[in-house]
Amino acid sequence: MRVWEAMHKSATWVPPTMPVSEIAKIMKEQDIGALPVGENDRLIGMVTDRDIAIRALPNGRDISALTARDVMSAGISYCRP
Repeated sequence: MRVWEAMHKSATWVPPTMPVSEIAKIMKEQDIGALPVGENDRLIGMVTDRDIAIRALPNGRDISALTARDVMSAGISYCRP
């Protein structure tokens, strides 16, 4: 299988300042479990539904104050189709 056959064709990234609640809303609407995070035309991380569940919810932090940067996985590797 080639990468282009498995990839999500309409993927867009979110800014690191986007609230986690908005990211979760996008994930629900698009039925996806991950969103890339970009800044200054560079990929800087990825937020997954697991990132939200593990880094945001159980730590007792105010989820309404958290952003993509607070929960994202950094150091992303990527490839081209």
